[in-house]
Amino acid sequence: MYAVWVLDCVLAYALGIVCSYYAIVPMRGLSAGQGPIAALKADTLSLVAWQVGMYGLMAHVQSYLFPWNAGQRAPVNSVEFRYAMQLATVAGLLTSYAVDGWRVGSGIKERM
Repeated sequence: MYAVWVLDCVLAYALGIVCSYYAIVPMRGLSAGQGPIAALKADTLSLVAWQVGMYGLMAHVQSYLFPWNAGQRAPVNSVEFRYAMQLATVAGLLTSYAVDGWRVGSGIKERM
């Protein structure tokens, strides 16, 4: 279970940086060499905060809550797992929102 999460986290981070690159380069008029650095600076903290919130909640639910209530982890194709993923998405939103709020307030990130 956790090995898949590591792969998912790496792929989500890479995809987030690629998407940010293609948004930031034309918006700021950066060169191809400056683009990846700007994308990394713009999104690393947000993406890491998202992953911590989402995977942290899922790890808690899968390791403690489901075994305590049902005696086992929830299978990936179960309704319980999908509901927990929705809650984990909200947890990721809240953790990244807090980080982005701090970054915008301190001038590290510009308002969109």
